[in-house]
Amino acid sequence: MSTSQPVTVCPPDDEGGRLVRIHGAAVGRAYGLWDMVVFLQRAGLERGLSDEDEIAVSELIEWLGGGPDVWEP
Repeated sequence: MSTSQPVTVCPPDDEGGRLVRIHGAAVGRAYGLWDMVVFLQRAGLERGLSDEDEIAVSELIEWLGGGPDVWEP
């Protein structure tokens, strides 16, 4: 499956975490935008995604079940 959005953030779970997938592979559970910064840096996607503000508006990220401001179920 090919997508222009290599990063998918799943809906919040019961604990407020959101599963993050990069190119289809689960990389961890984020509990806020700073966790997203760390996951993206580890995956080598930090270019243009190096801070919370950039992540919140990036077209490379598909937010399921709510946008970057939704962390509660």
